[in-house]
Amino acid sequence: QVQLVESGGGLVQAGGSLRLSCAASGRAFSTYHMGWFRQAPGKEREFVAVITRSGGSTYYSDSVKGRFAISRDNAKNTVYLQMNSLKPEDTAVYYCAASSRYSMSTYLSEFNYWGQGTQVTVSS
Repeated sequence: QVQLVESGGGLVQAGGSLRLSCAASGRAFSTYHMGWFRQAPGKEREFVAVITRSGGSTYYSDSVKGRFAISRDNAKNTVYLQMNSLKPEDTAVYYCAASSRYSMSTYLSEFNYWGQGTQVTVSS
């Protein structure tokens, strides 16, 4: 089992940047693919980005591609989400999640463990 704790959220103006962190504890962090998801008020939780166990491959939703970057440091048991050129529509609670499945996935149902979320608010 793995426990996940997100941090780094906050209030930022449109065009600004934030870096989210997700610290993992428990079973070997490097055995999980790691993802970031977000949920805006009144909307379903959606995929944002995912990174493979080794960090060698990443994948992004079209809405954040070119603006966000996911990375991980397996020595520190941490995954990051660098968010640049933020827009008001990026406002949401951001969650990190861990998947023990063999292949990298973008589906919520294929992630076993979730953090509690961190709020990101982008003002116009």
